[in-house]
Amino acid sequence: MGSPGDITNTLQHLNAARNIALSDSSLYSQVVPGLLGVIGVDAQLELRRWGADFLAETFASPVLPGEHKQKLGIPVLDTLKGFLDKPSEDASVIKGVVQTAASLYPYIFRHIIANPADDATWQKMSSIKSSILARMDTAPSGVRICCIKFVQKVVLVQTPGLIADPRRPDQNETSLALVPRDHPIIPPSNLEAEASGLLDRLLGVLQDDSSNALIVTATLNSLGSLVRSRASIAKKIVATVLNFNPLRFAGPHLSSTEKVNIRSIAKTTIAFLTNILKRMPTNPLNGRIQQYVERLKHALVDAFDEASRKRPAPSEPTDGLSNAKRQRLGAEVPGSQPQYPPLPPGPVSYAQLFALTQEAGLKSFDVNAIPFDLVLKIVPPLLASIDKSRFDNALDAVRARYLSLTQIQPNDALSAARHATEAPPLSADDDEDYEPDYPVEDAEQILNNLDHAPADDMDGMRPSDVALGPFSLPPPPPLSDEEAVECGRGAVTRVFGTLVALEQNPATKTQKAGLNRLAATNHDRDAWITVISRLATRSSAGLEEGMIKSEYDSGHSLTRDGFSLSNAIREALYTYVIEDFRRRIDIAISWLNEEWYNDRIQLQQAGEGSPASPQYEMWMLRILDRIVPFLDAKDKVLIRFLSEIPSINESVLQRVTRLAKDPERVQLAMNSIYYLLLYRPPVREICIDALEDLYKDYDDAKTSAGKLLAKWRPQVLETAQPNGTS
Repeated sequence: MGSPGDITNTLQHLNAARNIALSDSSLYSQVVPGLLGVIGVDAQLELRRWGADFLAETFASPVLPGEHKQKLGIPVLDTLKGFLDKPSEDASVIKGVVQTAASLYPYIFRHIIANPADDATWQKMSSIKSSILARMDTAPSGVRICCIKFVQKVVLVQTPGLIADPRRPDQNETSLALVPRDHPIIPPSNLEAEASGLLDRLLGVLQDDSSNALIVTATLNSLGSLVRSRASIAKKIVATVLNFNPLRFAGPHLSSTEKVNIRSIAKTTIAFLTNILKRMPTNPLNGRIQQYVERLKHALVDAFDEASRKRPAPSEPTDGLSNAKRQRLGAEVPGSQPQYPPLPPGPVSYAQLFALTQEAGLKSFDVNAIPFDLVLKIVPPLLASIDKSRFDNALDAVRARYLSLTQIQPNDALSAARHATEAPPLSADDDEDYEPDYPVEDAEQILNNLDHAPADDMDGMRPSDVALGPFSLPPPPPLSDEEAVECGRGAVTRVFGTLVALEQNPATKTQKAGLNRLAATNHDRDAWITVISRLATRSSAGLEEGMIKSEYDSGHSLTRDGFSLSNAIREALYTYVIEDFRRRIDIAISWLNEEWYNDRIQLQQAGEGSPASPQYEMWMLRILDRIVPFLDAKDKVLIRFLSEIPSINESVLQRVTRLAKDPERVQLAMNSIYYLLLYRPPVREICIDALEDLYKDYDDAKTSAGKLLAKWRPQVLETAQPNGTS
């Protein structure tokens, strides 16, 4: 037996080694094998305790990789078995050993799956398992809690789990599903039967009349992960918990310790079931679980709420004063408001309206005698010191007085007009001799009647003599060419800024689709696109019969110094579409339709055979040339674009056929031409010409093009056959 000084020195060195391993997890592979000889079965009790805690901490560490734990766990089994086989071993040592075995069991199980010939390692693990299960019912409470954790790990491993990826078994959870049916050491049928028996043993803690709060709480906590991870046994576990009554031992004659234990078990049961409701919302037992939880909560309150069994305390005011006492003490009764004097009969002045006191001295005091600077110093602190409730009551009293005065019926038309438009006549003279019964009119009708009455001369001058003449603002100065160009560019920028904002925050569509719909009625993205595209096209076509057409006919042009508003909008539209053409292809199609319509109207107005400036073909080909290099084999943007633009010519199909130069995009070109061939009969002939070019010039497209030409133009195949054979 070593001296206390030697043991203290050894523990210091062990703690230093532990700190080194904690700082770098890769050093565990060097530290653990070196410490097994120091903390072995024959070591001192302090060293064995330290060693058991260290091993439990090591194999539960989340920073140590699983493959390292599996490699280190095999030599550690001998040390764990020696601790368990030693008679009357210390309970703290056994606790650490059982915790280590619980952490090691999945890794040893996986090692045996991969190494079916390593029977010795499995025999050691089986011996450790048997020793732990033998202690489960007779050991102290701390050891039994660790044994419950070990049993939970065994049931978790020896029950089939989900296989996330069958091709990578190393990434799947360790469970019975990974064990081959013909495994020589761990046959799955035997292990599954053992797991079922251990689960029944674990659930037996809830089924027996056990009042040990530590064991019952540990069992409930261990069942939570089994319910979440193993659906095959979840229903059995939940049904057992629903049949468990944690308040079976509750009674009127319980000690404080027993009350705390029962309440702890009940709250753990409620937390266990509530967690199932949150994590498994589709569980078919959720209805029963919810009813059980509510019933258990009410039973818990009825069993331990002592306040409901006592006579309730008398209700007392919060400040310690009742209404009867307030009268004797001179305190203010809550809810009582001070009584303000009513207004005197007859005319009322502003002073009388705001006077809320009956003291004659205060009423006769002239505040004008106080200097103004002194008033500024006195009033703010006075306002800050006034009680808010009393101040509100005073305001309500003045407001009530004012409303009562406004409801007095006016005596004549002029007073009625002033009464309806201005403040009430507080000091007007009342003529009670004659009060005609006027019909009820509003202020506007009364004033209109007064306006039509004959006006009296004021010093011989009528209002018409002093009326002002007409007034107009001077016209703004004309813009220079540079200013006009700059304003035009700024307008285009603002227009597209609005379009970007509408695209980021789309508005709710309330307009129904159909032929009878208007082009732009809502302030949304589609309506703004219509406005922009028509600004670009119709401003130069002269479609409107108003200002734009008259300016066009009179020779005024929208172009200054090479700047055209229409072309500026077109360039901005083109840039906007190309920036994200897959999402904005509908904008391009809508714009090109407007351009095609513009070209047709211009051609009609200029007359047949007259030169025109077509815009549709130029912008359509520019968009097509820009998006074609970015199309892939599975892209459907090209087919949509070709199917919805109003006109297609040979130039378009030449660009489509050039896609066949790329072997990966041959099918895209074929699909596009085949779609036009089927659904756009007006361009069928030029589509067949494009197929013929593909058949003759592109070897990768020869097979696909030949199948279509055999139906639509078989003579091409007949003429090409002799050349092919020669």
